[in-house]
Amino acid sequence: MSIFKKDITTTRITPEQYLEYFKGKERKALERAQDIRKFEIDLYWRRATYFWTFIGATFAGFLAIQASGVQGRQDLSVILSCLGVVFSFGWLCVNRGSKFWQENWEKHVDILEDEVTGPLYKVILSRNLDDYSRSEKVRDLITGPSALSVSKINQLISLYVFVLWLLLLWYSLPTFTFSAQVNWFYCGLIGLTATVCASFVLNIGRTYCGGCWHNAELRESRIKPANSQKHSTPKKA
Repeated sequence: MSIFKKDITTTRITPEQYLEYFKGKERKALERAQDIRKFEIDLYWRRATYFWTFIGATFAGFLAIQASGVQGRQDLSVILSCLGVVFSFGWLCVNRGSKFWQENWEKHVDILEDEVTGPLYKVILSRNLDDYSRSEKVRDLITGPSALSVSKINQLISLYVFVLWLLLLWYSLPTFTFSAQVNWFYCGLIGLTATVCASFVLNIGRTYCGGCWHNAELRESRIKPANSQKHSTPKKA
C-alpha cells in the first residue's frame, strides 16, 4: 500500500493550538469566518427554494393524476410518490448538512471575536418583561419575539413533508394480500427509492473529513519567438 494511503493528515488540535494558528491574524480570520457564515446562510435558503420547486411540482402532478381518470393512474401515482420521497428526504438531509457548516463558522466567530470585538456575537439581549403589565405580557406572548430556531423549524417542515410523501406512497400502492401477484415494478421502484435515500445518510452522502493528499501539475504557456518563424522569400517573375 502506498505511503500516502497509510499516513493520516487529519489530527485533533488543542485549544492552545487553535489560538496559536490564528495568533496575530484574528481580525482577518474573524472577517473571513463572518463572510463565509453569511454565504452559508444564503446557500441554505437557495437550496430550500430549489427543493420546494421540485417537491411542489411533484405534488401538483400527484394531485392532477388523482383528480383525473387517466389510464395507468396508479402506476403514475406510485412513481410520483417515490420521487416525492426522494426529494423530501434529500431536502431534510441538505438542511441538516447546511446547518452543520453554518454552525462550524459560527463556532469560529464565537472564539475569534473575543480578541477583536469582544463577545458581541455571544451576548444576547432580550426584552425586560419584569416591568410589563399583565396586558402587555399577554400582547408580548402573542406578537413579541421568541427564541425560536428558524433552521430547526425548516428541518421539522422538511421532516413533515417527507412523512407525508411516505403516506401518499402507501396510499398509492394496491391493497396488500398474500394471494395477490407480486408487482416487480413496484418492488424495484420502492427498492431503488430506499437505496437512494439510504445513500444520503451513509458514507456515500457524507462529507469526507479525513486528510487529503493533493496532486499538483503546472501548465506551461508561452509565445513562440518571432525570429524563429520562417518567412518564405517571394520568387521573381
